[in-house]
Amino acid sequence: MRLTNILVLICLLATLAVSELRAQEEDSDPAEIAIGERLFLETRFAQAFKAFLDEGGAVNGAPESGDPALDELATTGAPLPNPFKGQTFNCRACHMVDESLDEPRGGMRTYNDFARRSPVPVREDGAATALRNSPPLVNASQNRPGGAFFHFDGEFDSMEDLVRGTISGRNFGWIHGEGHLVPAHVARIIREDEGLAADDFGGLSYAVTLTGTDPSIPAEFLLPEEFRVDVASASDQEIFDAVAKLIAAYTVDLAFSTDDAGDFSASPYDAFLAANDLPRHPVLGESPLAYSRRLLGLIRAAEADGDLQFIYSDPQSHLGAFAFHDQGFRFSHKELRGLKIFFSEPARGAASPVEASRGGVGACLRCHPAPLFTDFRFHNTGVAQREYDEIHGAGAFSALEVPGLETRNQRPDLYLPATEAMPSAAEPFRRIPLAERPGWTDLGAWNIFANPTAPHPQAKLWRAFCEPELLAARPELAGLSAVRLNLLLDDMTARGDRSVSPCTEAELLPKTVAAFKTAGLRDLSHSAPYMHNGAFDTLDQVLELYLDSAALARAGKLRNPPADLSAVAITKRDFADLVAFLQALSEDYN
Repeated sequence: MRLTNILVLICLLATLAVSELRAQEEDSDPAEIAIGERLFLETRFAQAFKAFLDEGGAVNGAPESGDPALDELATTGAPLPNPFKGQTFNCRACHMVDESLDEPRGGMRTYNDFARRSPVPVREDGAATALRNSPPLVNASQNRPGGAFFHFDGEFDSMEDLVRGTISGRNFGWIHGEGHLVPAHVARIIREDEGLAADDFGGLSYAVTLTGTDPSIPAEFLLPEEFRVDVASASDQEIFDAVAKLIAAYTVDLAFSTDDAGDFSASPYDAFLAANDLPRHPVLGESPLAYSRRLLGLIRAAEADGDLQFIYSDPQSHLGAFAFHDQGFRFSHKELRGLKIFFSEPARGAASPVEASRGGVGACLRCHPAPLFTDFRFHNTGVAQREYDEIHGAGAFSALEVPGLETRNQRPDLYLPATEAMPSAAEPFRRIPLAERPGWTDLGAWNIFANPTAPHPQAKLWRAFCEPELLAARPELAGLSAVRLNLLLDDMTARGDRSVSPCTEAELLPKTVAAFKTAGLRDLSHSAPYMHNGAFDTLDQVLELYLDSAALARAGKLRNPPADLSAVAITKRDFADLVAFLQALSEDYN
């Protein structure tokens, strides 16, 4: 009997061990994600490290002192200790997670930093910061109709292009005209690396890891063939592209929590929908906007029947509370009031004077439809105008002379952003506004749309700006299902016909002035400061902007106003409820 019991115990322990091993395997990242993270953390791709090499340094050595721009961690207030002090720049320097979690004014990040505009290495161009705020990378690669955009102005249409552009760009210390040096520098790091700082990644050299054929490579770091590159025989560009592909795989994998059905599951809002058996995603053929409107109707009906169940603790955590947020895990009456304001729309297209004074109509779903809370398009919310007018006086932005397509094309060096081929371009409309430089401003997508030096995103950008103009000009299209509308736009995009009004490039260019990509709204507490210029520290300040910009739009005083902005009818009385709802989109991302 004792022997039988021992055998049963052995079998039970073996079963538990196998189960634990399988759980570990399921939880561990695929090799391309793990190696992508290693490259994301790599500090030697920066221009400052090449300068160290040019002075006789070794690939596996380290400069005596790091980049001075990393001595302190820039924030909206006093600086914090910088976890990357003594190093040169890497991707993580601007896209942080838990590096400052234990700092009193730090905390968790959704792969962004704490600065209004991210610091950059000091070079002879005099720039101290990047042009814009560091956007969160979590959920940045979600699928969307028409394809992906990256950066606030849609400069890149794939994550791999974004990675290449970042590593060879100003954030890593490279100025225009030096981009051609980057593939060879990156390839040298890969070829000569000895894996001395790669203990968490098997301690293998990049050459061994990326080639992927050495039998000593542990299974968790054995790259699939599509991610491998024969480092010994590959060209500099091939190695650079392989590095970009791996970092892209890692960043694309960054997403908020979902359940087995693929629905978002970790925020109080998601728990509220699940507890009330409310739909958490559109049905086939339903647009996110149509789904959001349907969802509001279902919530109102359930509320009228007294059937709503509220959330007061996290059902997925034994603690029942957030680990990385000061707020409670809650979706109650206040959050519900905020939801209804967020999803409510005016009786007609624009809010009437009565609706504007009464408030309670956010129309936020027009640009931030659930469940992703972004329409992936570009809108002018008045941020650029406010920043410029605060410096140069009321009305200055509206009076700013912005060239049309023909004029811009005649002298691109006077108007368009600088590039490798045009390193000395003036780029006045892709600048941080300064009192001593009237005319400098950031026009967002205007810099990229119909720009011949940025060919990759043009088809997607044209579609993004054409669609709302086409729907306004042809109301009968509004009745199409999301699937049929997307097929129609796919066909137009594929044909590349830009001569159809109202979608000619010349007609659409003014619609791109000061337009920036719509941000997602999940886990906002971990991504402040807000907007492309990091102008706002709190959600109340953001709501104040929308209140003011909506009033300007209705009064005809906002340059290039989006139609949906005139639908916003909120008052300061609505702020507390709206903020409560937005905070209910938070989760414990780590």
